Amino acid sequence: MIDVPLSVLEVAMVQTGTHAAETLRDTAEFARRVEGMGYRRIWYAEHHRSPAIGAFPPVVLIAHAAAATSTVRLGSGGVLAPNHTPIMLAEQFATLAALHPDRVDLGIGRGPGTLDEPTARALRRGAEPPTDDEYGDDVAATLGFLADDVTALGALPEPWLLASSTAGAALAARLGLPVAVAHHIRPDNTAAVIGHYRAHFTPSRWCADPRVLLCVETVCAPTEEEAARLAGPMNVVKAGLLKGRSDIAFPTPAQAAEHPFTDEERRGLDGFRAHQAYGTPRPWWGDSRSWSRAPARRS
Repeated sequence: MIDVPLSVLEVAMVQTGTHAAETLRDTAEFARRVEGMGYRRIWYAEHHRSPAIGAFPPVVLIAHAAAATSTVRLGSGGVLAPNHTPIMLAEQFATLAALHPDRVDLGIGRGPGTLDEPTARALRRGAEPPTDDEYGDDVAATLGFLADDVTALGALPEPWLLASSTAGAALAARLGLPVAVAHHIRPDNTAAVIGHYRAHFTPSRWCADPRVLLCVETVCAPTEEEAARLAGPMNVVKAGLLKGRSDIAFPTPAQAAEHPFTDEERRGLDGFRAHQAYGTPRPWWGDSRSWSRAPARRS
């Protein structure tokens, strides 16, 4: 029996041969199914100008999913501080929290949400990427505006900080925020990030004790062959990202099976896979040839 809360990160991939509008329509049904399976939360990621990922603002997807569900928590994983002003983030998420009390998370990240430099600069209105201090100031300002908004709206989202480095862990610890660790992006950093965060955490109005959410890429199927087939499309996209390319479309499983990976790409993908969860379900007892799915415990 799984005894930890499980959550979902929705990246809203747009498969080759389909339109972004189809992916967008599917998000509500996906949220309903995830809620019915007992998952704790769904977070939506911010991305821009990618042929593989829909450019759907997390705040809009949260509102859409909240109208289609009743219990699952919904949030951003993350909304990217360099692309928004602190006051706008606070107003948007405080409004969502007022409309859907005790269900909204504000996960804040630092990245631009794109590897395309002209797009990144357009999002920042030509400004340079923020320094560590500027990013920290923006996160603190967002929290300050949230504290002001609770007086008028009577509810607050639950703030989280996304981190894949010890610098992000240090900021989360200093501000007393729960931290979401991007193990699926930088698995080699996970132990250092969590260790630094726990060692330096300072309690705050947002969080009395250290809280960690770990994002692990997971592909699970009844057979190893089916798991490999399902993992194929994302492997094609990741192979492109490993080379700094964000123009790779999200293929169908059949198209991915025909993709000619180079030896270097295979080594890179094997490095990621070693730190993620792939394959068939593992039973906790009994015949190793059998498999079952244990429900996630809500907490």
